[in-house]
Amino acid sequence: MFLTRFQINPARRNARKLLTSPQAMHAAVRAGFADPTGYERDGHRTLWRLDTAAPATVHLYIVSPGRPDLTHLVEQAGWPTTEAWVTRDYDGLLTALRPGQEWAFRLTANPTHSGRKTADAKETQRFGYLREPEQVDWLTRRAERNGFAVATQPNGRPNVRLHQRRTDTFKRGMGTVTLTTATFDGILHVTDPDSFRRALTSGIGHAKAYGCGLLTLAPPQPGP
Repeated sequence: MFLTRFQINPARRNARKLLTSPQAMHAAVRAGFADPTGYERDGHRTLWRLDTAAPATVHLYIVSPGRPDLTHLVEQAGWPTTEAWVTRDYDGLLTALRPGQEWAFRLTANPTHSGRKTADAKETQRFGYLREPEQVDWLTRRAERNGFAVATQPNGRPNVRLHQRRTDTFKRGMGTVTLTTATFDGILHVTDPDSFRRALTSGIGHAKAYGCGLLTLAPPQPGP
């Protein structure tokens, strides 16, 4: 597995198109793999996420089974005069995971639940959770099955912060897609390394093709 970070130039016209269309960005990410097995193999799939640190600083993160070639993205939406992207081996981190480890994490996800649109509807469908407490509860409930636990604060609440909470609608073929997303920053503890590895390489939740599900880790910052 590989972890890639690509810097996008949001001032470029094609970049603006990619940043406003998850469908277009999905296609651009997939085009980075000439060999289909580099995009998906053995139960591992490619995940991606956009991080906006500032209006002019946007990074595309990709976790993938194979090493991507993002030359086409440099030409369309990158900064040709700088190091366009960095790809690192991800397996070292994955194999080093142990129970009890503490990590800072970031996850952009599609918090949803199943239900019926009307009382007499025959089929269920997915609805996005819109309120922050519901979104936090969605994450904490999924943590156990994915091999981790969200740390708690001294007041007993989950140690997690939400931002970039939004609902977007975009075209897909002849129809439209409505996507509710939220970005979670917080602290977690590894409980089951095998399940946690699957979460890191296969994603969490739905809408993975549209920039959701990729959980990334960093060493936690020491307290004051």
